[in-house]
Amino acid sequence: MNHRTILISGASIAGPALAYWLVRHGFEVTVVEKAPALRGGGYPVDIRGTARDVVERMGLLPRLREAHVDTRRLTFVDPDGAVLTTLRPEAVTGGAEGLDLEVRRGDLADSLYGVVGERAEFLFNDSIAALQEHADRVEVTFDSGARRVFDLVIGADGLHSHTRGLVFGPEERFHRYLGYCFAGFTLPNDLGLEHEGVTWNVPGRAATLYAPTPGKPVHGFLTFARDEPPFSAFRDPRAQRDLVASMFTDTRWEIPRMVAAMRDADDLFFDVVSQIHMPAWSAGRVALVGDAAHATSFMSGQGSSVSLVGAYVLAGELATHADHTAAFTAYEKKTRAFVELNQALATAGGAMVAPRTQEQLDARNEALRAPARLPSGELGRDANTALVLPDYGPTTRPYAPGLPQRN
Repeated sequence: MNHRTILISGASIAGPALAYWLVRHGFEVTVVEKAPALRGGGYPVDIRGTARDVVERMGLLPRLREAHVDTRRLTFVDPDGAVLTTLRPEAVTGGAEGLDLEVRRGDLADSLYGVVGERAEFLFNDSIAALQEHADRVEVTFDSGARRVFDLVIGADGLHSHTRGLVFGPEERFHRYLGYCFAGFTLPNDLGLEHEGVTWNVPGRAATLYAPTPGKPVHGFLTFARDEPPFSAFRDPRAQRDLVASMFTDTRWEIPRMVAAMRDADDLFFDVVSQIHMPAWSAGRVALVGDAAHATSFMSGQGSSVSLVGAYVLAGELATHADHTAAFTAYEKKTRAFVELNQALATAGGAMVAPRTQEQLDARNEALRAPARLPSGELGRDANTALVLPDYGPTTRPYAPGLPQRN
């Protein structure tokens, strides 16, 4: 290997996962993260199919099983709150009951950091300000003013990747808006929900209460269709709240309470439902992984899983090839079809979460009465297992802190 020192930008999911595998393969790894510490909390994410194989190879299954929130049912209600149907989550996601894992994003990040935090260098409260690539190295200037040299740089800094912008150009070139906006926040669990989600719909709008843990606040999501992204609201929290409230003026079910909670929430997260589509995930000595390369959107339900798989393959290919260009090419060749299948799930996800017309909503409700034939479930089963993990040698054995390891 002629690329021993690697800088990773981003310490959410893809970044620490990639750092783990690179360290296992003998690389010297630095991770830079703009946040002052790991970001805890967050809504639950799914680990299913091929991604479950990745965390098993990392030795993380016992810890993640303990953190599993075990959503047991999804209920869909009509505009007046009457129950239409209740079903198992796997009917919608295409997952495997008893095998899939569902953990809070923060718990997954903590687990990943726990197996690599002492073996890689982590720089919190800093980020990449500038990159200058040379034939044999990349000179990096950080926001802190520090300057360092690395063999390679990997952007794992999410949907709105700063690294991607520095190297590949503005996000608008690769951003694909899927026609929806959403607001996420927490609110009191006044309905006493446990291990379940409840979704209310009218055409083009959805309100969901999601209760992964008994006795804790629930996650609220207000999702609505919109032909164009609301650019004017992106940097204006008040405009975001006003926009969401204007879309949910209904007085039925829990909508008034959810809108009031959204207005007062100190943890409001507002964004558009979108994906990243790029013709190539690398340029020179810089590559992208996870959402930075190919965000699938939350409507696919596969963002974290795809990130874990991509991190595993990218590290393995860098360990296998002496030339980084060949490694980046092999990484993309082996994972692109898997990524595109999982990105396609977002179309079915949008039709399931927030059908845009009354006709589409009626068709969705009819399909819910035969959950074994739900399109989203069938597509999910195909997509989340579409890639068989390559074996990159003995370094793919789990690393347990405190035990002697062989690189």
